[in-house]
This record gives sequence, structure tokens and C-alpha cells, in this order.
Amino acid sequence: MRVSADTLPLFYREHLLPAADSLSLKGCHAVRAASEGFDGIPLSYSPRTDDAIALTLLACFFLSSMALSRGKRFLTQQVKDFVLHRERTSIFDTSTAADVRYLLVLVVQTCVLSGITLFCYFQDVRPVLMERVSPLLLLGIYVGASLLYFLLKWVLYMFLGWVFFDKGRTTLWLESYSALIYNVGFVLFPFVLFIVYFDLSLKNLVIIGSLILIFTKILMFYKWLKLFFHQIVTLFLLILYFCALEIIPCLLLYQGLSQINNILLIKI
Repeated sequence: MRVSADTLPLFYREHLLPAADSLSLKGCHAVRAASEGFDGIPLSYSPRTDDAIALTLLACFFLSSMALSRGKRFLTQQVKDFVLHRERTSIFDTSTAADVRYLLVLVVQTCVLSGITLFCYFQDVRPVLMERVSPLLLLGIYVGASLLYFLLKWVLYMFLGWVFFDKGRTTLWLESYSALIYNVGFVLFPFVLFIVYFDLSLKNLVIIGSLILIFTKILMFYKWLKLFFHQIVTLFLLILYFCALEIIPCLLLYQGLSQINNILLIKI
């Protein structure tokens, strides 16, 4: 009995106390880890959480509402002239400066929405862009490219009209082109909202965007036939003219933006 009584404290010191010390050390490490925290996985970029895109869409909504409320008569007349193809003097000669400003606001809105569409497309195709390049910089590049594309097309139409056609038909075409562009903006606005806030898939983005582009080109070709087609012999030349001014520039715009994205990834 004496031996068992003497060995019991020794058993506690050799077996139970080390186990208790290890448990206390583990508890201290757990408390320290919980207090210090650890690095989590960063969330990927999403346009729906971007304040710049939200403010841009909000500004587009208010500007288009103001332009429609104050320049409704002028804009409606342009749409009627596009559909009915009336031979008349230029509507710009009878319009006020405010009407022209509303038209320019809507055209710029279309370019801005086109830039946001391109931004969302490249964000899905090449997500590494948003990780290495500022999204605000990319958005500015795409919007600027859309504005430059529209201005270059406008200047090219004026030059070719001055060389090959009379001033009256060229003016009618520029008016029709402007009316078509700002109406495309009204179609793009809900489309961009779906892309940004409803997680529209890349496949649906490409399909719907392609349908809008194809339908726009069909309307432009229809207007070209009404304005410039007089003989069956000129149909072939008109098709070549259409492809050179409408199809090829779209491809050049896409390839140019792809090259800009590659340069940004290399330099930054």
C-alpha cells in the first residue's frame, strides 16, 4: 500500500501533467491564430460592384430622359424621315441648336454604352485584365475607342459623299446615320443593364450583341439602297462599298482593342 501511494504522485507528474501542458499550449496557439487572423481568397472583379459603371449608367439614364423630354419632336421627326424616306431639305437647317445638342448627347450615350458592352465582353474573355489593369482605365479606353470609331465613320461618310455624291444625299445619309445610332443606344441600355446586374453569360452576350449589330447593319443597307441605288449595275459596287465601310471597320476595331489589351498586359 505504501508503494502504490508513493508512486501515484510520480504517475501524475510523468503522464497527466505533460498532457495538460500540451493541451494548454494548443489552446494558446489557437487563441493566437484566431486573434491574428489569416489571409483569405480575394474576390474576383465584378462590374455590378463598380461604382464608376453604376454612376455612368445613372448619368446615361438622366441625360436620355432629359433629351427625350425636351427634344422629342426633333428626334421623332428624324425617325419618321428614316423610315419613310422623304425627299426634303436638311432637318438640321430648320432645327435649333438645342435640338442638335440633344442629338449629340444621345449619340455620345450610344458610344458610352457600346464601351461598357466591350468592357463586359473582355472582362469575361480575359479576366486577368481586371486583375492587372485598372478597370476604370479599361472602361475609358473602350468608351474612347467607340467615340473615335463613330467620329472617323462620320468624317469618312462626309468625304466619300463629297467625292462621289451630291451634297443633298450626303446630308440625308448623315441624318439617317445619326438617327440610327441614337436609337441603337435605347436598345443597348436595357441590354447593358442585363449584362452588368443579371450576370448575363458570355454566350448570350455574344448572341444578343451580334443580333443588334446585324440588325443595325441591315437598316443601314436598306437606307443606302433608298438613297444611292438607282440602277441594277451599281448594286455590286454598293455591296463592296458597304463591306468596306461597315464590316471591315468593325473587325479592325475588335483587333485594335485586342492588341491594346495585350500591350497593357505586357507593360503593366
